[in-house]
Amino acid sequence: MLNQKLDVKSILQIMLGSALFAGALNLFIIPLNLFVGGVIGTAQLLDTVLFSKVTLISMTAVINFLLNIPIFALGFATLKKRTLIGTFISILTQTLVLSIIRVPTTPILDDKLASIAIGSIIAGIGCGIVLTARSSCGGLDLLGLFLSYKKPQMSVGKINLYYNIVLFTICAYVFNIQTALYSVLYIAIFSITVDRYHYTNIPVTLMIFTQSKIVQDHIMSKYVRGVTCWKGMGAYTKKDMEVLCTVVSRSEVASVKKEIMEIDPQAFIIEHRGSLVTGGYQKRLD
Repeated sequence: MLNQKLDVKSILQIMLGSALFAGALNLFIIPLNLFVGGVIGTAQLLDTVLFSKVTLISMTAVINFLLNIPIFALGFATLKKRTLIGTFISILTQTLVLSIIRVPTTPILDDKLASIAIGSIIAGIGCGIVLTARSSCGGLDLLGLFLSYKKPQMSVGKINLYYNIVLFTICAYVFNIQTALYSVLYIAIFSITVDRYHYTNIPVTLMIFTQSKIVQDHIMSKYVRGVTCWKGMGAYTKKDMEVLCTVVSRSEVASVKKEIMEIDPQAFIIEHRGSLVTGGYQKRLD
C-alpha cells in the first residue's frame, strides 16, 4: 500500500488520544497511589524512589520523556516515518498534559474500584485512538507494534500485560502487595480496552455476494488485500454471481463496504469480526 502522510485529522486524533491517556492517569489512577505500568509506570517508580521531594515539576513526566528517547531511537529500524512522527507528537502531548494537570491530593471518587475502572477505560480508549491513527504512545506500544509484526498472535495489549507483571512484582516487593494487586487490575482492564479500540489490530472476514466482476479488482488494487472467489448462483433468482472472501482490518471495514455498495447496490455482505488468521495477512499496524 502507498504510505499515507500524517494529515491534520490524524494529528488531532493522536493529540486527543494522548491527552485522554495522560489525563486519566493523573485524575483517576495516580491519586490512588497506584502504578500505571509500562514506561510511565517505570517513571513513576523511579520518581517515588529517587525524587519524592521534588514538587515544582512532574518528575514522572520528565523521566517518562527521557526513557522514551532510546526506545524512540530503536523504532527508526522498524517503523515508518509517519508512525515515528506521530509517536513523537504523542510523547510531547503526554508530557505536557502530565505537567499541566495536577494530581488531586484526594481521589475524585470515593470508590477505589470505580476510579480504577473509569481511569483504565478512558486511558485504554485514548491509547487505542492513538494506535488506530497508525501511531503509538511510545514506550511499550513501540515494542508491541514490532512484536505484532514478528508474531501475529501477539498484540500491544498483551505486551503491556506481560511487561507489567514483572513491574508490579517489583512494586509488590518494594511497597506492598495491595498496591501491586490494584495496579494489576488497572493494567488488565487497560490492556483489554486497548485491544478492543485498536481497530487496525482486529482482522475482519468479509463474505461478499455480488454480480459485479469489478469488486474483487477494486479490493485488490486499492486495499491490496487478497481475495478468494467462487462462482455462485442465486437460489431464487437463478442468476450467476461472484462469491468473494477477503480479510481486512476493522479500520478498513466501513470504507470497503461503502465502496462495494457504490459499485453494486445489490451486493450482499456478511461480516465476521475477530477472525483468527494464519498466513499472508498483513496487519499494517503502522
